Amino acid sequence: MEKLTRESLYSLEQYAGLREQFRDEVMAHKRNRRLPLGTNATLYFEDHKTMQYQVQEMLRIERIFEAEGIREELDAYNPLIPDGSNWKATFMVEFPEIEERKAMLTRLVGIENKVWLQVGDLELIRPIADEDLERSDDEKTSAVHFLRFELSPEQVQALKDDAPLAAGIDHDIYQVEIRPVAENIRFALLQDLD
Repeated sequence: MEKLTRESLYSLEQYAGLREQFRDEVMAHKRNRRLPLGTNATLYFEDHKTMQYQVQEMLRIERIFEAEGIREELDAYNPLIPDGSNWKATFMVEFPEIEERKAMLTRLVGIENKVWLQVGDLELIRPIADEDLERSDDEKTSAVHFLRFELSPEQVQALKDDAPLAAGIDHDIYQVEIRPVAENIRFALLQDLD
């Protein structure tokens, strides 16, 4: 999948005029890329469009228009765009109450490594978590993780041949299994693969 460049971004002036329409497009697009895993965890699969929105919003909020600042934003967000043989996702552990969230994040240490995807009956796809920096230690995990799921050529072909996609978490205190993943999500994720 193509990475973002300065040329693929709107200028601050252009974005001001297009922002509402672009935001509506991206929100509709994201609905097919959000995969709830039970009541307290969600995978948000990223792609070119979701990352363009993120960069455009950062440039707008920070009023960044100089080349160096734009390059820094691109360097930060381009790694979250899939490479054609993988999916990249923001994984959120979501507990609305602050005290419950703090308590659960201490109990859910390592949950980011217990997420899985499965194409048909092929081997489970475990994520590579937090390549940019460590977000978990022996005492607690973070509420936000960045995951990369690498697919084998066999898994990609099986998806293209209409194999179902499943997802889940098998942490000791948080277990969930989704079989099959909704077709709109499966179809959106298929677009990320070469």
